[in-house]
Amino acid sequence: MAAAAGSYKRFLTLLEKWPIDKNKLGGRDLGEYLRHYINQAYKENKFEKNIKYWDQQYIALQKLVNDDHKNKYKRSLSSSATGLTAQQCNIALSDEFFEEIKKRTNQSSKSYFLCVMIKSKMLLSKKNLVIFRFLRKLCSVSKSFAENNLAHASVMPEETLKYLKPENNQTILDMTFGAGGHSRRILQVSPNIKLLALDRDPRAYGYAQQLQKEYPDKVIPLLGCFSELPSLLKAEGIRPNSVDSILFDFGCSSMQFDEAHRGFSISKKWTIRYEDGWRQTFRQLYAPTAADVLANATEEDLYKIIKYYGEEKQARKITRAIVDARYLLKKLTTTEELADLVDSVVTEDFRLDKLQRRSHVATKTFQALRIFVNNELNEINYGLILAHHYLKIGGRMVTITFHSLEDTIVKRHLSGNLLENAANPLPLKFSSHASVDGDIVKGIMELKWRSLHKHVLVPRYEEIEENPRSRSAKLRAAIKIC
Repeated sequence: MAAAAGSYKRFLTLLEKWPIDKNKLGGRDLGEYLRHYINQAYKENKFEKNIKYWDQQYIALQKLVNDDHKNKYKRSLSSSATGLTAQQCNIALSDEFFEEIKKRTNQSSKSYFLCVMIKSKMLLSKKNLVIFRFLRKLCSVSKSFAENNLAHASVMPEETLKYLKPENNQTILDMTFGAGGHSRRILQVSPNIKLLALDRDPRAYGYAQQLQKEYPDKVIPLLGCFSELPSLLKAEGIRPNSVDSILFDFGCSSMQFDEAHRGFSISKKWTIRYEDGWRQTFRQLYAPTAADVLANATEEDLYKIIKYYGEEKQARKITRAIVDARYLLKKLTTTEELADLVDSVVTEDFRLDKLQRRSHVATKTFQALRIFVNNELNEINYGLILAHHYLKIGGRMVTITFHSLEDTIVKRHLSGNLLENAANPLPLKFSSHASVDGDIVKGIMELKWRSLHKHVLVPRYEEIEENPRSRSAKLRAAIKIC
């Protein structure tokens, strides 16, 4: 009993360092929650039952209260979330700028944009060019949201149509239907085609059914992932070597990031899940969620997931913090808690994306968990094999990727750098075939695709301004030659 009372007093002494935020009362403040939890545990004699467990909890809580990670890796900069200093923010949010915002509803988006740009240039000196750039981004993003009410904006639609070359009476397979932006453009150009719309997301399947009503007898919605495609196409009477064109738009749809309950977004608080769609097959039914991975994976496995799927340089540090968090009184249950934990251990003050905007330091960790839980890379690899299986000779394939892991798989399929139907982990220049018969190597490395362009295609600057999420897109197009 004395040991339990001593342990209880240690907790109370420790929590005295943790002030309660009066703006977060009612269970929202972590300090308040911990006090209530510990008092309740002491009243129920839980301290006596397992002293060792409560000692572990005390050590973990001590690290959290003393802010060990931030004390060890101190931030070097102090600025606002916009990337501007306080003084620059005051200039940017001047009365003149707000006057232009008020006029927005009475002007077209283009004239509004130009007016704000001119006014901003008049207000800002050469020393404050960073503010001008920020306002330009703000105006372009504002214009984009005002004009585009769709759940998902299609990436590189003109380039996609150019290389797919849809024609009447063709059979076209959209392997990643999403909100149907690309498919709708294809049907507008060539309405007399058969369009197979595949997606693993039930909401996207609903969009495909709506498109089917607009184009009866032209659109066939298919619900499933790439690995389920053969059975779905067989049910529709589609045979191998019979499809004219195939489109892949890899990565997450904007609507998946924008819906909090899916758990994809860092900026929206929800339960950690990272599921792409319904768990309809036996394999999907028993597949782990991101919460299961965070709670049960070994430290080494978790490190490999974050290191290789997220390409995160500080994966070891993040993994260690996640494992430590398992012993805290409050578990990692929401995306916000995971993002805050990663933010507390990453040494960088901030990271910049390709538009030089600030991105959250937990972005790569979220990406890694999403790829692992949804088995994305294996699905992409199998999807490309199926594309070759179902395309006609001379059929066209267009792929749009959003990060290097996806793009590497596509490149190695198109260049014939495969080993046992999987993308070779090494580029051709590092692969050694000295001990293998030359005819075997020639057969394996025989090109099955001919690229339709010399260099990878990326979005135009205007498109990136309109849709910043397209900034990392890479388009590759090829023809099946054997």
